[in-house]
Amino acid sequence: MDYLEFYKLREHPFSNVVDNRFYYNSPQHSTAMIKLKHAIDTKKGLAVVIGDIGSGKTTLARMLLEELNEDLYEAALLVIIHSSVSSEWLLKKFALQLGLNEVSDDKVELLSQLYRRLHEIHESGKTAVVMMDEVQMLKSREIMEEFRGLLNMEMSAGKMINLIFFGLTDLEDVLSLDEPLKQRVAVRVRLTAFSEADSRDYIIHRIKIAGSPTPLFSEQAISSVYKYSQGLPRLINTICDNALLEGFLIKAETIDEDIIQTAAIDLGLNDMGG
Repeated sequence: MDYLEFYKLREHPFSNVVDNRFYYNSPQHSTAMIKLKHAIDTKKGLAVVIGDIGSGKTTLARMLLEELNEDLYEAALLVIIHSSVSSEWLLKKFALQLGLNEVSDDKVELLSQLYRRLHEIHESGKTAVVMMDEVQMLKSREIMEEFRGLLNMEMSAGKMINLIFFGLTDLEDVLSLDEPLKQRVAVRVRLTAFSEADSRDYIIHRIKIAGSPTPLFSEQAISSVYKYSQGLPRLINTICDNALLEGFLIKAETIDEDIIQTAAIDLGLNDMGG
């Protein structure tokens, strides 16, 4: 027996693996989604989402990708996993993700291929969108200039490609490597930590999606989760998952404040909570 069976859950409610079924549409996430869709649909060109570690940027990116209807958008999500990528590598990735089967090794020809593909997408009535996560890793003036070059591809209705950058606060410094690019940011979204009320709704929402008929956490426990997590979704997940395991080990039917404190101390978060 594990805590799933004990708490009558179908699945783990607080996994940090991004799963759109558990998406919590907080007021700020809802506003962010509206702004980003506006940027895409009006072909603004460049939108930026900035937030601290664990604030839900990747979750928002995945949800936005899912919500962009394949009949209307040619959309892709690219995650930057290391900082040593070249502008050529990125352009090839863009081309492949936008549906080109064979890409040229010659940069000039590659740009021509991209232009022709973007024109095809536009002619088919679709909007081209490339989202990039962890963009703060691209500390390269050359790459920023390349992005600016892509945004120069225009038509009467607006930009031929829409770029959405997701990243940590360092992303502002990366954009500053090419001031003209930074000035082209048409929509800027800042994700902050949840309020205590949003943290409470988030916890209850995820437990409900996972199949529990009851909230499982006492009100005091939820307040304690907020105190230790400072409202960061990723930390809320980690604390709550550990608390459910702790609760199962002592056969507690409800997770109370003491169990949260135990989990937080085990995770080394007791100093954060003050």
